Amino acid sequence: MNWHGDRLKQSVTPGARVEMSAEAGWRLSIPAGSGGRYRLAELDDYRGVRRRSFPWNPPYQLSLRARASAGLIPGTWGFGVWNDPFGMGILSQAGGMRLPVLPNAAWFFFASPPNSLSLRDDLPAQGALAATYRSIRWPSALLALGLPALAILAVPAAGRLLRRFARRFVLQDAAALQLDPTEWHAYLIDWRKGSVEFQVDDQIVFQTRIAPAGPLGLVIWIDNQYAAFPADGRLRYGTLPAEEENWIEVIGA
Repeated sequence: MNWHGDRLKQSVTPGARVEMSAEAGWRLSIPAGSGGRYRLAELDDYRGVRRRSFPWNPPYQLSLRARASAGLIPGTWGFGVWNDPFGMGILSQAGGMRLPVLPNAAWFFFASPPNSLSLRDDLPAQGALAATYRSIRWPSALLALGLPALAILAVPAAGRLLRRFARRFVLQDAAALQLDPTEWHAYLIDWRKGSVEFQVDDQIVFQTRIAPAGPLGLVIWIDNQYAAFPADGRLRYGTLPAEEENWIEVIGA
């Protein structure tokens, strides 16, 4: 597992836990609860770091074993590298807020309905996914100034237009995975300049030339959030209820 153990930081909401597991790995869990309240357990190595100082660039490999408590966990979970595009956390030392940027990522992503996380109609948008994003580097301040304009998404026709427009600047690729996530699987992400390869149990499951731009940070998470921007142009987001505790376990390979 390509990470520095001393860099990993925990982020948990009330009732969520990040614990060392008996097999010298990590167990991330979120409690049962109703919708309307965000629940998160996360490990990452970029907390309090400016994006330009995120630790990883290609060539980079992430190799781990993982399993989940259920085949369909309400919300999302996964692991990989990304640029934390929507992070608004307080930065260490320098202070201030982390402004939004367009996404760059390569990850294994597991998303329950009603998540619909694709700008393209020909790509899978929920379920078990291997996925990448590559975006141009617009200044954060410019994107932040444009946030009030997102009010137009209340009009579906405007949402459909914005969705098509966004494809020019946010390139993405993804493949649906046929696996039982409650069983232990070996996952590998091989991120190179100009390509990304995904493996499950030593078998190539997806290859793409849409590779993210670094530097990126490692993230492992489970939450109860959903976001959907489907073909009808109606942006939806929120949190989902869960009748029982949900968890994932990861072990470095």
